[in-house]
Amino acid sequence: METQSTLTGSKPFDSTDFLVVSAKTFEDLRIGDVFRAPSRTLTDAHAAAFQTVSCDNHPVHYDAEWARKHGHTAPVVHGLQVLAFTAPGATLFPHYIGEVFVNFSEVSCQFLKEVHAGDTLYPALEITDLIPQGGTGVVVTAATVHNQHGDLVLSGQHKYILRTKNA
Repeated sequence: METQSTLTGSKPFDSTDFLVVSAKTFEDLRIGDVFRAPSRTLTDAHAAAFQTVSCDNHPVHYDAEWARKHGHTAPVVHGLQVLAFTAPGATLFPHYIGEVFVNFSEVSCQFLKEVHAGDTLYPALEITDLIPQGGTGVVVTAATVHNQHGDLVLSGQHKYILRTKNA
């Protein structure tokens, strides 16, 4: 017995067609497309979990007195943790590109302002360049993270390789 779609009633359900958004190809992407991640308010627990995973035990990240003594208002969230919020999987980007993803080839960034537990972060990726290369294409994005005050705390760039229609 075939089951029919509960939405249209016209065709059998196929889990490979169950997409969050309609997938695009490299050729469908446009400079200026923006892929946001949900905002996140960092807690001491987030910082402690990252410290455990990264094995970064510098006291600037957990010792409030040490941080104050060295000019910080509070322990500083790990920069790589802030960068992690720009991971493509933290946004809708992988859903838009579907099965054409080949790899995440490059990342760079500048840490512009300190981030502390209690800050809310707003990460985004914006396509700044699309470079066709035959069977693949390079998608270049600006990676940004703002805090709850509108301050840009991280600015960077990601590059991804996608298959093109010529692949």
